[in-house]
Amino acid sequence: MAEPLNIALAGLGTVGTGVVRLIETNAELIARRAGRPIRIVAVSARDRTKDRGVDLSGYDWEDDPDAMTLRDDVDVVVELVGGSDGPALTLVRGAIAHGKGLVTANKALIAHHGMELAASAEKAGVALKFEAAVAGGIPVIKGLSEGAAANAIDRVYGILNGTCNYILSTMEDTGADFGDVLADAQRLGYAEADPTFDIEGVDAAHKLSILAAIAFGARLRFDTVETMGISRVKAADIEQAHTLGYVIRLIGTAEIDRSEAAPRLFQRVRPHLVPFGHPLAHVDGPTNAVVAEGNFMGRLLFQGAGAGDGPTASAVVADIIDIARGEKGATFSMPAGELEPMEPAPTGHRLGRSYIRFTVPDRPGVLAEITAAMRDANVSIESLIQKGDPDDDGEVIIAMVTHEGPESAVSEAMRILEGSDSLAAQPLVMQIID
Repeated sequence: MAEPLNIALAGLGTVGTGVVRLIETNAELIARRAGRPIRIVAVSARDRTKDRGVDLSGYDWEDDPDAMTLRDDVDVVVELVGGSDGPALTLVRGAIAHGKGLVTANKALIAHHGMELAASAEKAGVALKFEAAVAGGIPVIKGLSEGAAANAIDRVYGILNGTCNYILSTMEDTGADFGDVLADAQRLGYAEADPTFDIEGVDAAHKLSILAAIAFGARLRFDTVETMGISRVKAADIEQAHTLGYVIRLIGTAEIDRSEAAPRLFQRVRPHLVPFGHPLAHVDGPTNAVVAEGNFMGRLLFQGAGAGDGPTASAVVADIIDIARGEKGATFSMPAGELEPMEPAPTGHRLGRSYIRFTVPDRPGVLAEITAAMRDANVSIESLIQKGDPDDDGEVIIAMVTHEGPESAVSEAMRILEGSDSLAAQPLVMQIID
């Protein structure tokens, strides 16, 4: 058997310790599949004294993770530090500059610096792998870049954040409101102490921008992802959606807009109403699912655990095995210099149906003002529901579903109503997947 592939591991949190356990537990199987043993030679983390539940005594400890990039006995650096800048970025730049292969689970890092890192890795002739950065243990990056490589993919969409999916599906099952379920998710470890990146859609947007680059051969454009999270979704919205035959899910969607001379890139993360019969409606709990549509392969569905030590560590080690086999490949399925620069697609002309929720004072004339704004903006109302008695603040909820029409019309109706004393809160607009 060939010489071992030596790795250095920076970051010993949940995923990092999972990688150690997996390599130790399945060492013989991994060696057979990789064609050579994979050996951890050095590790690094902030607290050397912390009990992580794994024996690290057999590995060199580096207080400074950057020192691992200078070691002659290290072939691959595994970055599990996290964060889009700071120590993580310094480490990966150093690893590439010193000719080390790089494996990371850091979606923020790739979303913000992926173009630079891909170009540097290709110039240095080293591998840059990040399967674990998107959808945890689901091999969606490998599926798109290898299994679907012969297809022109026009659309990729799905549930990309397990925290949000847990919250929404639990609200659906229990009838509890957002704040209560978020607190429960934090207690169970599904949500961070500061859950902003998850619940406001930023984490899903990071992942979506990476998928779009791979699926469409487009330059990474995280800055153009239109993002809205789930923090404004109420139990009443879940209830109304169910009455109408839908569930609510945070959906990331990327597709190529060919309505103009040059193709443009549409990227959006926001809560949607998903019909009961759609595959994504049945994705519950902290699960991820990605749908890709290709011109010859049709529709593919990737579904599985989107986080956790086992699934994410599995994806990390799968990347290490690829490098052990000598498989480098282009970072985004084609060389970074060949990725097409695409301007963001306009959204106003997009056709669809919308769910709109209004919180209003319980007084005469309010509904007339809302429907007049819809009329003046040329929005056709398909159905309208007013929830029974006012709450303690004397407010009621009005929910409506529009007929299919351009998104710009709904935006115009919201502009007309802006600042009206008939609205007790900003309306919530969610698109409907049909």
